[in-house]
Amino acid sequence: MTKSELIQRLADRNPHLYLRDVEKIVETVFEEMTKALARGERVELRGFGAFSIKHRQARTGRNPRTGAKVQVNAKRLPFFKTGKALRERLNGSAA
Repeated sequence: MTKSELIQRLADRNPHLYLRDVEKIVETVFEEMTKALARGERVELRGFGAFSIKHRQARTGRNPRTGAKVQVNAKRLPFFKTGKALRERLNGSAA
C-alpha cells in the first residue's frame, strides 16, 4: 500500500473529512514519527509494532567488483519490530 492509497482509504472511511485534511493528518503523523526517530526516540504503535534506531559501527568493507577494501562510515538505521497482535493476525492465530 502506498501513502496515497492509505490517504484514499482513510478518506473513503471518513466521508465527513475533506481529502486535504486526511492528507494533512497522514503527513503530520509520518513527520512526527520521523522527528522522534531522528531524536533517537522509539516510536511504539500498540498492537502494530515499534520503530527504533539501530547503530552500525564503522567498518572496513570490500568492493565486490574490484575486491578493494573500502571504509564504511558508522550510521544509524531504522528498525521495525512487529507487535504481537500484528504477528498473530499475519500468521492466522487471531480470531
